[in-house]
Amino acid sequence: MLKVENVSGGYDNEKIIKNIHFSVEKGEFFGILGPNGSGKTTLLKLISGLLELQQGEVKVSDISISDLTRKQLAKKVAVLPQLSPQVFPYTVKETVSLGRYAHHRGFFQTWTDKDENIVQKVMKQTNISQFQDDSVMEHSGGEQQRIFLAQALVQQPEILLLDEPTNHLDLAYQKELLDLLRKRTNGENLTVVAILHDLNLASLYCDRLLLMDNGEARAIANPNDVLSEELINAVYHTEVIKQPHSKVAKPQLHLMPSKKNKRVEERVKIDKSLLSFSSEYIVLQSKIPLKTVSSGVVGAGVGWYSNFVNRHVDTNYDCTDHRKEMQAYLTKHGFPISQTVGMMTAVTLEDNSYCLYEGDGFSVMIVVTAGIGNAVDSTRMEWPTVNSVKSGTINTWIFVSGKLTDEAYIQSMVTATEAKTQVLRDFHILDTVTNRQATGTSTDSILVAATQQGKELDYAGTATEFGHLIGKGVYQQTKQSIKHYFKRKETYDYLSFD
Repeated sequence: MLKVENVSGGYDNEKIIKNIHFSVEKGEFFGILGPNGSGKTTLLKLISGLLELQQGEVKVSDISISDLTRKQLAKKVAVLPQLSPQVFPYTVKETVSLGRYAHHRGFFQTWTDKDENIVQKVMKQTNISQFQDDSVMEHSGGEQQRIFLAQALVQQPEILLLDEPTNHLDLAYQKELLDLLRKRTNGENLTVVAILHDLNLASLYCDRLLLMDNGEARAIANPNDVLSEELINAVYHTEVIKQPHSKVAKPQLHLMPSKKNKRVEERVKIDKSLLSFSSEYIVLQSKIPLKTVSSGVVGAGVGWYSNFVNRHVDTNYDCTDHRKEMQAYLTKHGFPISQTVGMMTAVTLEDNSYCLYEGDGFSVMIVVTAGIGNAVDSTRMEWPTVNSVKSGTINTWIFVSGKLTDEAYIQSMVTATEAKTQVLRDFHILDTVTNRQATGTSTDSILVAATQQGKELDYAGTATEFGHLIGKGVYQQTKQSIKHYFKRKETYDYLSFD
């Protein structure tokens, strides 16, 4: 559709763009990125024919743009420049209608039913029909951007070129504009080439990206490859951290403040002094947010939290929306939802067990509440299960005074699960349906939370001191909690497993 072949050019014989080469397919959303002064706008002017090429060629549908008249080119390519504060006092409809000029012949142009239908259709699509008789000058920057986008779209171009279309727009207008462009590429095979300064928006909406630096192409590929930490750090000269979007298979970048500008936080150690107990819940409250991975009812996934609540519920607890009910419960008891991980258990909380384990430059505190009424063998369990649900959940908390890598978080959960399963094996806990060795309970939950201060802990497998302490700690505290459970129920010779 669009071919840019070894293009060089600039102003007054100065070569700003140097040997850029790429192609864009029909219906593709292609993004151009780069820091200020990298040549993005100059490249767009060369592609649109506003600047004369010093070298190379630009083709649209295999036709060189140099072989097309201005009107012929306007039928194929529309340009939406950066929003200008200089707006003429035309009505919205008049402004949009100017886009039909390329489809008219002669000096005395005749407005046709086809023109009217196209203008009305595009104004409806861009959500500006309701103020088509207003002056353009009466409207906000976001609304004006939609008006000029509509002007470009009524040209019915094959290719739409945009220069920072979301600049100066608020979040809602940015999303609305990009959603509309994405819809046009998907539904009408419009080819979009856009300069974007927001790297995360570019990642979400673009199929491919061109990253420019000093007039040259540093990378042309899909967003995941272009938005690498190494490339972005090198081109923008700033530190970023790359993370996957939580809902979409696209990367997102997070700026890292300079260490000199970071607020110096008090060094915190997680120990038993931060715990409080009641018959209703166990709570740990940290002075600083802890980076947490959890399977809590509230706060599941990855986040930063300072309140951790393990709430007791009745064995007959039943709620159509347990997350919403849990959120209401936490709010009622003064725990901010945005700062809290909330778990539930039908186990009596007095059966808890906890202990602090010291390592070389770090520490691990393990807190466990355990019951085995719901013990199951996950490898042989049939669905749906027919056994009645009894009180039983093993909730495991692992708090680390140290700095964990992503690998260490995941390995911590693996090591903890292995240790928990070994306890059930040592106690000969069976799945009452299959009569086989239980591997856990049907409602187990776990969290790993770290201060992200002090010693860096790269791994948490049992070959490391850190992993060894997790395995040892989870084993000991799970075992002790189950002993409390048996003692209270007086159904087991718990003393035989010391």
